[in-house]
Amino acid sequence: MTTPALAAHAGRATPRTAPELSDVALFVMAAAGVWVVRRAMRARFAKTRGGQAKD
Repeated sequence: MTTPALAAHAGRATPRTAPELSDVALFVMAAAGVWVVRRAMRARFAKTRGGQAKD
């Protein structure tokens, strides 16, 4: 059995008042991933259309 001194938390839930830093970091990484993929897809389809990219 784990002693309270070695436990990860005290077992009480506290109300959230703001997003955690990890939530913000996850959102930023997801947005960057979407941006990179869209950019790559635009470049790929611009080649198939003969370089007539409308941006």
